[in-house]
Amino acid sequence: MMHSKESLEAEAERLRGRPAAESAPPVLSEFTVDLSGAPARYAERLRSVLSAAVSLGAAADFEEEELPTEGVPDWFAAVCAPGGEGAPDFAGNGRGAYESRTGSRPWSLQDWLYRFDPDDDSRGWQWWDVTRAGPSRVHIWVDSWGESFFGCQELRWAAYTAGALCVEGPVVRRSGAWAEETPA
Repeated sequence: MMHSKESLEAEAERLRGRPAAESAPPVLSEFTVDLSGAPARYAERLRSVLSAAVSLGAAADFEEEELPTEGVPDWFAAVCAPGGEGAPDFAGNGRGAYESRTGSRPWSLQDWLYRFDPDDDSRGWQWWDVTRAGPSRVHIWVDSWGESFFGCQELRWAAYTAGALCVEGPVVRRSGAWAEETPA
């Protein structure tokens, strides 16, 4: 599934604010995220890092050896550095949770950013929204084009390092379930 310039622009718009219910596809994929902090602050951090990556996807030359990193939040650059040195507690704790829960190694910033290359079909999702699912729980909603299994490790990394304790899913649900929830 390729990401076009138009689809990246639409994704960037959804990262800036909640999309209209009538614009939703019939189904969305939902991740359930348990947090240690406030859902609104978590959503802000997650949106900030994904906004930087999606904007880069629409503008960068992915033929270059190094992608530009301006616009990437400092906390995210720090947690992606070797050892996660200098990362705030929420990001460092998320890095540890990602490693223990997924069995995967932390992502380097450049490897993570390259997953937003519009010609790379390994990212099988587009951002849709994040909603409140409890006092310390949110749902992350993505458009996976109806697929129940898709490449999303870069999303898991962002979700954990933004402050998640646990990320479960994805589960394909009717988009009406998303529309009924409160924005985070």
